[in-house]
Amino acid sequence: MKMYVGNLIYNMTEKDLKNLFSPYGEVLSTHIITDQYTRQSKNMGYVEMAVMEEGKKALKALNGQKINDRLLVVRKV
Repeated sequence: MKMYVGNLIYNMTEKDLKNLFSPYGEVLSTHIITDQYTRQSKNMGYVEMAVMEEGKKALKALNGQKINDRLLVVRKV
């Protein structure tokens, strides 16, 4: 299951993103979108989880979750 994750903090790494989703199941991949010139995060990314049900649990648990005063937006792609 592939998910869009928005409203990330600027200094979040792909490893941090994986660690955020890992308690809900196996994370196959993470990708944070960055500006091609400055390499600064655009505050959004993608997470792919191995099992659909685990992805649904992560989506339900993390959508609207507050991380460093920012509410995460998690949507199925």
